[in-house]
Amino acid sequence: MLSASRFAAFVFFAAFCFAALGAQAQQPWTFAVSGDSRNCGDVVMPAIAARAHHDQAAFYWHLGDFRAIYDFDQDYKQLSTAPPLIVDYEMNAWDDFIQNQLTPFAGTPVYLAIGNHELIPPKTRADYLIQFADWLDTPEFQQQRLRDDPKDRRLRTYYHWQRGGVDFITLDNASAEQFDSDQLAWLERVLDADAKDSSIATLVVGMHEALPDSISRAHSMSDSPQAEASGRRAYSDLLKLQQAAKKNVYVLASHSHFFMDGIFNTGYWRANGGVLPGWIIGTAGAVRYVLPPNASDAKAAKTNVYGYLLATVNSDRTIDFRFHELEEKDVPSDVVTRFSQDLVHQCFIANRSN
Repeated sequence: MLSASRFAAFVFFAAFCFAALGAQAQQPWTFAVSGDSRNCGDVVMPAIAARAHHDQAAFYWHLGDFRAIYDFDQDYKQLSTAPPLIVDYEMNAWDDFIQNQLTPFAGTPVYLAIGNHELIPPKTRADYLIQFADWLDTPEFQQQRLRDDPKDRRLRTYYHWQRGGVDFITLDNASAEQFDSDQLAWLERVLDADAKDSSIATLVVGMHEALPDSISRAHSMSDSPQAEASGRRAYSDLLKLQQAAKKNVYVLASHSHFFMDGIFNTGYWRANGGVLPGWIIGTAGAVRYVLPPNASDAKAAKTNVYGYLLATVNSDRTIDFRFHELEEKDVPSDVVTRFSQDLVHQCFIANRSN
């Protein structure tokens, strides 16, 4: 039997250990995110992977548009010893993405969102689910689905996972009919559960197209009536959760091939509930777009750049997002050798729409 003094010492030591474990569990950690790696993604994505490893990112989140599909990507053509056939390209494009863009992340988990170029014929959602099942049906996602609903064993293009008090939600708005009623109902169930869950302090929502009425409105879910209506509903749901449940909410998208911070600082959202923190990060290799005329309303905006967001999850579960621009010298030497210095240079100086 412990004496009073020894018992007190034991209690003190146990309290110290638990405090130390709690402090360790709340140490800041990082993840990386970007999207749109068609055209020159085989050149740019290995550079992102190298930086993600250097940054000790817990994972990389790709927000869609892996390959062009409607035409040959410049990097794909570079590897062809003879003029490629479109039928061969359509068959091999996603394998090329896996080999040249995902393999460099070895050791760092990769999470995928579907983009509109993943649905350019002959590609379909069914094809996408089959090709990328290894990334979409991991034990982590299976366990989360069953925690949400013990009867839910369906593989979907939208999903979520939780880590360290943060719920990460990947949505599918890759075609004009999305978000459909099933996806909206699923999202609202997830948000309702998060609102009631004291262990969840923060939500990060990632998708391909930006939600409607952003600064990039002309290239977003505002492109179709169904997408605009469902996207406004999703935005309002997120805003309500932020305000009523006092959760941190961050919204990420790509689709537009530039970097922008503060994409929802628009007259529409200022007049209709409020402005959510939002970013566009379509800078992983796709042909760079000109900025929209009202880009000055954003906190920051850049085009004709490649890069990624490095997100730091703080001990209080707030998240700081910083854009990390890549330069030509950041492309790994083996990639330069494989694709040629000339192609790498052209990707950096000429892969633009202006």
